[in-house]
Amino acid sequence: SLYSVFTVLFIYFTCISTVQTTDCLHLREQCINAGNRCESVWNVVEDNCNISVLGNRCKAEDTVGCNRIIQVLVDDYPEFKNCVCPTDDICSITTLLGKQCGINKDNINTETKLQWGLSALSKQGKSYTTNRSCLDVNRECVEDEVCNKQLSLYLKICSVNKKCNMEECQAAIRFFYQNMPFEVAQMMIFCDCIQHDESCHRAKELLHGKPCAVSVLPPPSCLNVIHMCEENELCRKEYTAFRSKCWRHVTKKCYSDEACLETLIKDDMPCSANADCKAAYISNWGTMLHMECTCQNLPPMEQPLCELFHHMLHSKSCFR
Repeated sequence: SLYSVFTVLFIYFTCISTVQTTDCLHLREQCINAGNRCESVWNVVEDNCNISVLGNRCKAEDTVGCNRIIQVLVDDYPEFKNCVCPTDDICSITTLLGKQCGINKDNINTETKLQWGLSALSKQGKSYTTNRSCLDVNRECVEDEVCNKQLSLYLKICSVNKKCNMEECQAAIRFFYQNMPFEVAQMMIFCDCIQHDESCHRAKELLHGKPCAVSVLPPPSCLNVIHMCEENELCRKEYTAFRSKCWRHVTKKCYSDEACLETLIKDDMPCSANADCKAAYISNWGTMLHMECTCQNLPPMEQPLCELFHHMLHSKSCFR
């Protein structure tokens, strides 16, 4: 099949014989400077193999499309067949493009942060308040060149018009919110809508990664979400920070002792609600802690602890 051809080519292109080796970067420079069709083909390679899945620089967004254009490049310019690439077939795209490969666990991108410094929203951020209309917030982002560019990258990955990849969408949300100024992130995450304003609710879903990053059917129990989070290095780190910044007395009294936590009543749990707490809450977005969870259909003995976790993860009462 055509797909098999692409796959074989991709494996071949990745696991090249080391008898005759050629430097990818050198070939790339020759191609770009040749002043012939090679540069045009290369530009298409750049577009199709661009590392654009935010939060994971080792993964091309459209591997099949990338394979297709690599086939064209290799057919027309056979010297690229001998390009030295790592054994990891995904990261070989990165080497081919001359980009440093590595997973940025904290999703902090210096170039993106510098771009946000040019944003009008960034300059006005300190004057914004929370609980603004999500429709207004979305409109202001779209009208701002920097914000619109970053929003478009995020929505391209989390679009409802294509099959949802929750992991990639969550990575895009982390990248989007963790690289923007804190005041702008607050404005977007804590925006809200009146009950029957459908346009506002659509804008809110776009800004908050719904449904792709947060919705699973059937929804998991909040207990399972916490347990899964504690088994994941990134999520566990964010959850620990969130508890210590927002629910300090819970951490101090019980830490992870579920029997102790069961003795607490959610209505009697003060949240610190300071800037550090809000920053920790924002950092949860794009992790499994941000997923919608439920306490329905649980055994009665598990209900109180589940409701406590649901309150901690999804109640915004302490931020209002």
